[in-house]
Amino acid sequence: MAAGSIARQDQQPVFVLHTYPFKETSLVVELFSRDFGRVAAVAKGARRPRSAMRGMLQSFQPLLATWSGKSELRNLHSLEWGEGLLLLNGEALMCGFYLNELLLRLLPREDAHEALFQYYTETLRVLAAGADAPSTLRRFELRLLQQLGYALPLTEDVGGVHIVPETVYCYVAERGALPESDGEIGVQLAGKTLLDMACEDYTDPVTQQQSKQLMRTLLAHYLGEKPLYTRQLLMDLQEL
Repeated sequence: MAAGSIARQDQQPVFVLHTYPFKETSLVVELFSRDFGRVAAVAKGARRPRSAMRGMLQSFQPLLATWSGKSELRNLHSLEWGEGLLLLNGEALMCGFYLNELLLRLLPREDAHEALFQYYTETLRVLAAGADAPSTLRRFELRLLQQLGYALPLTEDVGGVHIVPETVYCYVAERGALPESDGEIGVQLAGKTLLDMACEDYTDPVTQQQSKQLMRTLLAHYLGEKPLYTRQLLMDLQEL
């Protein structure tokens, strides 16, 4: 939905992705909304100790937001708690910040992705429940790129031939799996890894390792030269 077309929205389901100071007492809040995608809004006076919104500007909590304005930077009027408060600690908390950074870097403003919003919500719940973090991240990374329209063929090679589990392929960004590298720079991986990823099955240790390398390479391609801050932190901690 184009910027400038929305006057006021009441009680929209959102998550806070990030906040940063604005003028003396306010904050700019980057919201991920179900119906309008990523929205930036000013929370006036939110840095004041008695601000009603100050304690609610928390990441990973379902909220209902009301905002108005036609410029790219909206005015945030109110927040209410949504359903199902979540508690992320330790590794799960770091993974949550990683998801938020991915959305901030890859999701355009005012570009609605309701299915991605729902999957983000589910992923936070899975992380809060203590699920295996690496495989949870791989599933989200793949869904995110697919929802944003990046073609990631996993069951056929570049020639349209079905992937063979025993064959080693070279996977090239924006092309897909090549039976032979032909001098192209890509990720070497087994056909079984691609088929496992298509089924969201990360039980095989080889699939875990190769899928991590593949997603790291693909994300670097689409993100450009600036690395992800949280990705480096996760790598330093536990090689996620």
